[in-house]
Amino acid sequence: MASVRQEKIASLIQREMAQIIQRESAHFGSGVMASVTVVRVSPDMGYAKVYLSLFGAKNPDELIEQANRDKGFYRKLLGDGVGKVLRKVPDLRFFLDDSLDYSEQIDELLQ
Repeated sequence: MASVRQEKIASLIQREMAQIIQRESAHFGSGVMASVTVVRVSPDMGYAKVYLSLFGAKNPDELIEQANRDKGFYRKLLGDGVGKVLRKVPDLRFFLDDSLDYSEQIDELLQ
């Protein structure tokens, strides 16, 4: 179970990463809409798992791999945004959020 501090930091990182992803949307290509759905922070605040939902992407796994290769770039931009609040910017790791696909599959099975 996440502590209150972890949840606050995760919320802060989610807001900042959403703005960063929106500004840097060219990294994902044209016609792709990316959104940050969930951020989970480790108990020592050293790592953050960022879950992205990619709409209109032909190969979302490749885009996630690209984001993981560029995680230093995103971490620097995140540090510029939250550097006054956090002493240490957590190391980022990007994952594909497939919860929408999962919920559609459950709905189809229930019908």
